[in-house]
Amino acid sequence: MEPERCGWATSTPDYVAYHDEEWGVPLRGDDALFERLCLEAFQSGLSWITILRKRPAFRAAFAGFSIDAVADFTDADVERLMADAGIVRNRAKIEAARRNARAAQQVPQGLSELLWSYAPPPRPNPATLADVPATTPESTALAKDLKKRGFAFVGPTTAHALMQATGMVDDHVATCFRAGLAGVG
Repeated sequence: MEPERCGWATSTPDYVAYHDEEWGVPLRGDDALFERLCLEAFQSGLSWITILRKRPAFRAAFAGFSIDAVADFTDADVERLMADAGIVRNRAKIEAARRNARAAQQVPQGLSELLWSYAPPPRPNPATLADVPATTPESTALAKDLKKRGFAFVGPTTAHALMQATGMVDDHVATCFRAGLAGVG
C-alpha cells in the first residue's frame, strides 16, 4: 500500500520522487540554497513540474549554480541563456539570477546562514492543503531583507516556497508520511 502523501505530490512520478526525497528536507550551503532561490524565482508564474523537469538543464546552463560563477556571468552569458531551449528563457529572471549571485556574494555571514536565520520555530503540521500558508510573517521578513540587499524575484510567496522546499518549515500535511520528518535541521 502506498504511503499517504501531500495531495500536490501524487499527480506524477516526478512529484512523488521530489516530495519523498527532497521537499522539506533541511538543506544548507550557500550554492545549494542559491540554486533553490533561483529555481523558485524561475517558477514564478509557472508550474513547479516545468522547473523540476528542466532542472538538469538549468544546472548545466548556470554552472551548477555556483554563486561566484553566476556572479561573473556577462551580458554574452545572458544572451547564451536566452537562446537555451532547455531552460525558461525569461530575460528578467535570468538577469535576476545574475543579480542575486552578486548580492549573495555581499552577504557577510553567507547566504545559507542568512536564509536559515528566518526559519521559524517548529509548528504543528497543517491539517489539509487548504491550511498550508502561501506566506508567513517570516517569509515576508525574509523577502524584505533580501530585497534590501539587492535581490530580485524574491517576494514573500517565493520566500515561503523556498522555506518549504529546503526544510526551514515543515508544511507536509499532518496525514503525510513525511510530516514531522522534515522540519528544521
